[in-house]
Amino acid sequence: MKFRVLTAAVVTLLALTASPAAVPVTAAASHGIPVQIDGRTADRYPEGIAWDPTRQAFLIGSLATGRISVVGRDGVPHPFGVAPGVSTFGLHVDAVRNRVLVTYADIGNGERTSDATLYKQSGVAIYNLRTGRLERRVDLNTPRLNPDGGRHGVNDLAIDAMGNAYVTDPAGDAIYRITPGGAASVLVRDERLRSDTIGANGIVWHPGGYLLVVRYDVGTLFRISLRGELSTTGLTSALVGGDGLALTRDGRLIAITNKLGAAGVERATVLSSRDNYRTAQVRSVEPWPVPGPTTAAITPFGTYVLSGRIDVLIAGGWSDQFTIRRMTAH
Repeated sequence: MKFRVLTAAVVTLLALTASPAAVPVTAAASHGIPVQIDGRTADRYPEGIAWDPTRQAFLIGSLATGRISVVGRDGVPHPFGVAPGVSTFGLHVDAVRNRVLVTYADIGNGERTSDATLYKQSGVAIYNLRTGRLERRVDLNTPRLNPDGGRHGVNDLAIDAMGNAYVTDPAGDAIYRITPGGAASVLVRDERLRSDTIGANGIVWHPGGYLLVVRYDVGTLFRISLRGELSTTGLTSALVGGDGLALTRDGRLIAITNKLGAAGVERATVLSSRDNYRTAQVRSVEPWPVPGPTTAAITPFGTYVLSGRIDVLIAGGWSDQFTIRRMTAH
């Protein structure tokens, strides 16, 4: 999410090496995860979260430093790889291909923000899942992809069954596609994705062969085909402040909304569809008890929502706290 809006398959467990970036799988994880994990991190304000089945732990990013951390049931963060950019946002663990994909950008909240990178740095970093080694950066703000210039800063990403990545840019009007080989292109560019504040944000891949994307400021949920055809899902109530999306195995869509940059409500909404999300219906709504929820990760132990205290950052304060809490409504 762009937070300076107001101002500016079954997986085989991978053998882990003794690399400093590798965090071992803990036996305690087999007994489940607490309902709520409260932690502290010097890499403050994590916005994105993903579940790592090989470590039985979470990966989180950082708006402040751009670094990535592994967090287990004890809430203690451990480093994973090097920071790819000023800030990190969406994360996706592609365990089948032994990689982690992370979006990075500079939206003005990072310790290393500068005129050279502010709303210019925008890309995806690809790491080796087992070792944490950074293998590739894919720049998504190039003259070829964005010939008209403007402000850019990617946020979330999703992976399809073939390993293609799809990336949102809340500061622009495009969704990008990155092939497994690292070739980037524009899947769709549409004015309906554009916003003067925060546009297209959370994104998920549906095994039916399409993408679901939420526009943060107005809460519109879009269905996007792999030909770049964009349509709305006809929700009767908008997901204003719609940040992260997650899709369960049985096709339910979980939308995390907040009021960090729009007049949203802090809650987790569960939606379903009978027609491949040409329309969608609300199944349940869970008010969120921890301020500033941003996105969710689906695990074998339930769906967990991250609150990285970005609300404190926006208010001008300082915090090193974060909370990862399990949903009760499904």
